[in-house]
Amino acid sequence: MSFVELLQESLIKVNLKGTDKFQAIEELLDLMVTNGVLSNKKQALKDCVDRENYLSTGLEKGLAVPHAKTRATNDLILAMGVSASGIEFDSLDGKPAHYIFLLLSPVNTSGPHIKVLSEITKNFKNEQIFSKLGEANSAKDYLEIFRSI
Repeated sequence: MSFVELLQESLIKVNLKGTDKFQAIEELLDLMVTNGVLSNKKQALKDCVDRENYLSTGLEKGLAVPHAKTRATNDLILAMGVSASGIEFDSLDGKPAHYIFLLLSPVNTSGPHIKVLSEITKNFKNEQIFSKLGEANSAKDYLEIFRSI
């Protein structure tokens, strides 16, 4: 399954309120719970925080991809958050993250987890897509940009 197939309009939050990476992760987990795709937020949060403390998932060009393998889900779950002001994610380039993708996978899943992570990062290397993201104003806009790939 591709990241575009996983991403749903209802799992995209355009105006993240969190001011640090752990608040952003919790906000995206809340979005998953609200939309009925995650029931064990406490376990998922613990696993995400443990993973983030091990090694930051802040990448480059305003992208962060926090992720965890967790017993909190039996399926791959993906949510996206956007922060206009940016969130400090200890990124590789030292810049704040504006686009945060949170991926949860079952503990025994490797291939699909890695495939989705790879697709997200690959698409952020595409300058056309990256420039279009700056023009998006709604969850629907973001989803349409990714589906146009």
